[in-house]
Amino acid sequence: MKYVRMPIEIESPEEVGYDIIKYNLTESSVADLSLADIGPLNAAIKLAYTDHKGKPELRQLLALQYSGIQAEEVLLTCGAAAALFMVNTSLLTANDHLIVVQPNYATNIEVPKAIGCSVGYINLQIEHQWKMNINEITNAITPSTKLISITSPHNPTGMVLQEDELRKIIQIAEERNIYLLVDETYRDICFDTPYPLAATLSNKVISISSVSKAYGLPGVRIGWLITKDKILFEKLLAAKEMMYITNSILDEEACFSFLQRKDFWKEKINNVAVQNLDMLKAWLEKENRFEYVLPGGGVVCFPAIKKEIAIDLEYFHQQLFSRYGTMVGPGHWFNMPNRFMRIGFAWNDAATLATGLDNISRCLDDCIG
Repeated sequence: MKYVRMPIEIESPEEVGYDIIKYNLTESSVADLSLADIGPLNAAIKLAYTDHKGKPELRQLLALQYSGIQAEEVLLTCGAAAALFMVNTSLLTANDHLIVVQPNYATNIEVPKAIGCSVGYINLQIEHQWKMNINEITNAITPSTKLISITSPHNPTGMVLQEDELRKIIQIAEERNIYLLVDETYRDICFDTPYPLAATLSNKVISISSVSKAYGLPGVRIGWLITKDKILFEKLLAAKEMMYITNSILDEEACFSFLQRKDFWKEKINNVAVQNLDMLKAWLEKENRFEYVLPGGGVVCFPAIKKEIAIDLEYFHQQLFSRYGTMVGPGHWFNMPNRFMRIGFAWNDAATLATGLDNISRCLDDCIG
């Protein structure tokens, strides 16, 4: 495989330095929680290998969240990133073809490219409200297509599929004997996702999620994939065993402790997300230099400076950071023009978000003049 570092990682806040970003609007998750928020861990835990599939009690707890899922259909992974890597490397070779939505979180595109498979893109457009054209998926299928990769709620646009749309895509996958990967990392944030967990609807579907984005626990490296296809499950388990055998027992215990109190935290997290979304909406309605589509789910929005506005975009992003201490996710992180920017609205408190948004407006004033 040919590995290439992704701009979204090279330029990420953790690489730039959290301490020098005053107003961090790049984050695609909710506010980070602390170890104290999780609750006390059992100090008597032996630091041993764990069940290769993951802590049985944690897998059972996750299965109970979704009607029609059994614990043996849940595989714990080192975050959603490892789950995505395992699926792509298990199903794709250099001779295969993938269909993926664009823009997208870079890993969903760059890992298949590193494998060397051919990639067909379903391009979402702001002019079409970021809606997915299902017919484009059918038209993009080739004899070597092995996998369709989608995200809902979508990063970076906040687009959410409706149940009838998801079922149409599943029908296409079943008829063509193609697997469908659905990254559902954001399904618990801010809005109710309007369909069952995708993996419950077909053996051809793989659902992926984690506690990073929805619950502010990216430092607890626990994600999971769910599939009802027993043969595929074994293949993915083999991939995990070859990569790192088991998860960290400390991470699994922390995740288990947290998810036992998930409903308490979900209400608090979603209240903040909804309030901050209202603030973002009010700013966008007032700031007439942007075109935008409000998100239908998740905690990110992907507005764009209007095409007719003459502005040096590189200079704008430089000034936004150097002069105003404010950072957004520029479009090139998602292979899009830099007039687009991902704004995360749930990581900051209301006052910080308000100042960050105001700084964008002030920087636009400077750069447009």
